[in-house]
Amino acid sequence: MDECCDFRFDIPERQRRMLTIVLWINAVMFVVELVAGLASHSTALLADSVDMLGDAIVYGFSLYVVGRGTAWQARAALLKGGIMAAFGAGVLAEVVVKIARGLVPSPDLMIGIGCLAFAANGAVLIFLWRHRGDDINMRSAWLCSRNDVIANASVLLAAGGVALTGSAWPDILVGLAIALMFGTSAVQVLRDARHQSSQTNAARARWKQS
Repeated sequence: MDECCDFRFDIPERQRRMLTIVLWINAVMFVVELVAGLASHSTALLADSVDMLGDAIVYGFSLYVVGRGTAWQARAALLKGGIMAAFGAGVLAEVVVKIARGLVPSPDLMIGIGCLAFAANGAVLIFLWRHRGDDINMRSAWLCSRNDVIANASVLLAAGGVALTGSAWPDILVGLAIALMFGTSAVQVLRDARHQSSQTNAARARWKQS
């Protein structure tokens, strides 16, 4: 009996440790990329920094709902999806401002910070890989991390494009691509959350009828 109880709570405890690690990685990288994005006038870095902040918030919510049951996990996933969608809209707004001002970012700073962020998020993705199938909570966290790696690679491509062309458009286009990625992932997370919420409500209804 004790072994069964230990096994039941083993996954949530491992999830807590893992989510705490990735939360701090994202929080630190948010500050680094925000400062670098402002200094280099890079839309891509700023978008990625906002993504880092969003992920830190997401992992914080994930820590709160770990082990609290499917209903709480579904609510948290709905909130995560909303945050991701809001960040996508924020990136679009920043792109408009960038076009209006006509600022060209610094490719050297973009490359340096982009490489650092890519390494950090690559480590997070590896950490979360084996936990992605645990439940909807960990799956949405893994999706966020996967998006981070894709966004980091895009930032590096944008930096190369800016360096080659001397134009801000590679940076702007990457910002738009990141916004699209946010939107797609938000829809996926919201669908998963609604599906799990429906299953939870159906289970409650069956329990009341029994």
